[in-house]
Amino acid sequence: MNHHRVWSLLMMAGLGSFIVFPAFPQAVISAQSGLVHYVQGRVYLNDALVKTSFGQFPQVKQNQVLRTAEGRAEVLLSPGVFLRVGENSSIRMLATRLSDTRLALLSGTIIVEAAELLKDNSVTVSFNSANVHLGKRGVYRLDADAAELRVFDGEAEVIQADQRIEVKKGKMLALDGNSLTVQKFDRSQTDALDRWSGRRAEYLAMANLYSARAIYDSGVPWPRSGWSWNPYFGMFAFIPMSGYYHSFYGYDYYSPMQAYMVFAPARSSGFGESSGSHGYRTIAPTPGGASGTIAVSRAGNGGNIRAPAPAPAGPASAPAPAPASLPRSSGSAGGRTR
Repeated sequence: MNHHRVWSLLMMAGLGSFIVFPAFPQAVISAQSGLVHYVQGRVYLNDALVKTSFGQFPQVKQNQVLRTAEGRAEVLLSPGVFLRVGENSSIRMLATRLSDTRLALLSGTIIVEAAELLKDNSVTVSFNSANVHLGKRGVYRLDADAAELRVFDGEAEVIQADQRIEVKKGKMLALDGNSLTVQKFDRSQTDALDRWSGRRAEYLAMANLYSARAIYDSGVPWPRSGWSWNPYFGMFAFIPMSGYYHSFYGYDYYSPMQAYMVFAPARSSGFGESSGSHGYRTIAPTPGGASGTIAVSRAGNGGNIRAPAPAPAGPASAPAPAPASLPRSSGSAGGRTR
């Protein structure tokens, strides 16, 4: 597998400050989609049991089949696009080029979260006679048994039987080969796979924050959105080139500059609080809360971001599970870059 190299940093958080270890070059993913990033339970690649170890990830090559039994898998497609495969499901990789990533759903259920779709990249999922092309950032679910596409956030273009239709967020489409009829669905009605996908988004968002801040502090340019190996979390972090992406699941993926802006050094405002250099306010630790927890409020945005106190002790101390149901998106929520 051909690799290119990028500077990556190992970062820890400690009582409101960041400790950065010296930078060192790390191999990142080759210019191909299909890297098996995480497995849980029994997962097979062309009938061979998938085994992953720290920093070692198998690649689903063209025409190979990834199949789950009592297990789940996360596969990295083009930068910012995560494929999550449910239990008793299977997919075939049809093409692995970043400019033309194509896969077929053979059985079961998959969820695709697109944190970013770069201009020169393309992701298409096929099922039966339908081709589902991802058009915007968002979360997409395809079920083989129900023969349907659900768009939790984003927008997909579906081509089926010489017909073409756009399916926007909150809409579902039958992929049974008949006429293309779009219907609404309740995005709050979720199951175990949806909630697992949300937890994966949470872990990836934590890795992103540490990596993005570390890249900024290193002074290494980040001229294009891409993956960065985070050895502290033992996973690849998606780092946007600029701004940030707010996931449907409620988590943010920051660019290096945005990570610095959110957690910029504070200065006294003279009113018992501290004002960041970019309009953000750093408030004293919440009474009764965990020691070292800092609440950061975006100016002009009602939501709060809470920076963790001391960093978790590696991937084994993952964040608490997501709520029992996915959060409802507000009128401006889901998949935006600022």
